Amino acid sequence: MGKRLLIVAALAAATAATLPAEAKTKITMMHQGTADWVQTYKQVAAEFEAANPDYEVELIYAPHDSYNEKLGAAITAKQLPDIIELDAPFLANYAWSKYVVPISPYIDPAILADMTASNVAQGTYPIDNKLYAIGLADSSIVLYGNRKYLEQIGARIPTGVDDAWTREELEAVMAKLAKVDGVKWPLDLFRGYGIKSEWVTYAFSTVLQSMGCDLIDRKTWKATGTLDSEPCVKATKMLQDWAKAGMVVPQSAGTNQFYAAGNPAALAMGGHWFYAEAQKTMGDNIVVMPLPKFGDKAVSPNGTWIWAITSAAKNPEAAGKFLSYFLASKTLRDQARSQSAYPGLKSFAASSPLYAPGGAMAVAFDQADKTAVARPPHPAYPTITVAFMEAMDTIFNGGDPKKALNKAARKIDEEIEDNAGYPPFGTK
Repeated sequence: MGKRLLIVAALAAATAATLPAEAKTKITMMHQGTADWVQTYKQVAAEFEAANPDYEVELIYAPHDSYNEKLGAAITAKQLPDIIELDAPFLANYAWSKYVVPISPYIDPAILADMTASNVAQGTYPIDNKLYAIGLADSSIVLYGNRKYLEQIGARIPTGVDDAWTREELEAVMAKLAKVDGVKWPLDLFRGYGIKSEWVTYAFSTVLQSMGCDLIDRKTWKATGTLDSEPCVKATKMLQDWAKAGMVVPQSAGTNQFYAAGNPAALAMGGHWFYAEAQKTMGDNIVVMPLPKFGDKAVSPNGTWIWAITSAAKNPEAAGKFLSYFLASKTLRDQARSQSAYPGLKSFAASSPLYAPGGAMAVAFDQADKTAVARPPHPAYPTITVAFMEAMDTIFNGGDPKKALNKAARKIDEEIEDNAGYPPFGTK
């Protein structure tokens, strides 16, 4: 009897495997990512198809630096795939434009219950408070240090968010590090990611927020009077002064000076993903500290690339079935863990000792609860980030901070005015 059942099962599997393509439910997913992530997505899709032979998954790749442009082209051509990957701060724009739909009805309830608070926050549209996107991970930035250099100058090494360095402490440490043999630059701000990288807004807006200002007023949704306010001018002038004094790694030097041969950079204000890269060469010499408190309060960023189901999906249930499988996949989680991914699901966090209490990256997870501030959840965010990037490029290259920020603020406000304020944003 057992053999007969096995034969029947094998015949059923063979029949399903030979189903014509048109008889299968097709799911399309657009994504970005480095080569190893692309390969992981292909593997997970193949595993899903093997487990669900009546489904077919088509992966559509777009390079990271041109992803938003390619997605915009797909929208214009009315060729949106069923599932898209999107950078969390762009969610409000896609939800307001009705390019994505609330995702909760289509995702396994166990996955939804598994989400961390920061994961829920990055995927939630503030107008209707519904979840529109979900991810395996979230993100943060920490301050990495070279233990050898810090011990050489007798620097205090913070162990948690509550004892983070102040701006004064950071600048005093940088001044001492500048005199240490082998240190070419005291601090890497990862300008090497480029002037058009979302990194600019992701990283440097936290400095502004720590010093008492923001990219835009989050109640009136006006940038003038906020982005170009005196605290923001002081914050960006501080960064400009560091660059002028040769205290930070220049854009032309790339993004690996912290762990390159000779360790020419002593500190690095870098993303959680940087730990995996640096630890491979530095071992126990790498120190992970909270972001400094530049002003009256400590601030860290959050938000990363997450997944949404589009309004173009003819079968959102099928898209949700694949996404649920995808997020639970051991293959995906193994890849994410190898890249020091910041957990966005509790079960993933439980299997990620790097972020557990006492783990090397525990301070990053601590920041999520205590200091994380999302980038402005507004439909005009694409303009907000581009305007700020342009301002920071001008400032780092010696331009007047007040003028650069005023120009950025006007550009943001004009975009919002041109869209009648993006109602219901800005209305009571």
